[in-house]
Amino acid sequence: MSGQGPGQVLFHFVRHWARRPVSADIEGDQGRIVVVCEAVHALGQRGTRATVTAIGDEIGIDQSGASRLIKSAASAGYLDMTTSAGDGRRREASLTPAGRSLLEQAHRWQEAVFAQLTTGWSEQKRHDFQHAMTDLMDSSYAVEIRAVEQG
Repeated sequence: MSGQGPGQVLFHFVRHWARRPVSADIEGDQGRIVVVCEAVHALGQRGTRATVTAIGDEIGIDQSGASRLIKSAASAGYLDMTTSAGDGRRREASLTPAGRSLLEQAHRWQEAVFAQLTTGWSEQKRHDFQHAMTDLMDSSYAVEIRAVEQG
C-alpha cells in the first residue's frame, strides 16, 4: 500500500472490512441478526430512534431489506418492536435482554480479534488507533448531519 495517500488507505480499509464476515463463529442469519442488533445499539448511543429507515441507513440497505432483518431478529427474541410515541405509523426497535447478551458476546469476539490483529502493538498505539477511528466516525456523522440540514 505504499504510495497511497491516507484517503486511499482509509477507503481500502473500509472495503477490506466490509467484505469480512461478521464473525467466523456466526454465519448466515445469526450474523445478520448481530448486524441489526449492532445498528440498533449504535443508533441508541447517538440518541437516534431505531426506526426501520434508520436501521436500514445504518446498515446500508433499503427499507424492505431492513424490515426483513428486523423481523427476523424480533422473531428470534433479540429485538422488541413498539409503536413510536411521536408517530403511530412508525415502529421502533429496542434490544431485548437476549439482544444485549448477543451484543456482549459479539463485542467480546471483536475485542479478541482486535487483540489478535494488533499483537505486537503497544497499548499507546492501540489507544491512538482507537481514538483516530473514533474521530473519523464522529467527523463522518457530523458531515452527514450538515448535509441533511443543508439539503
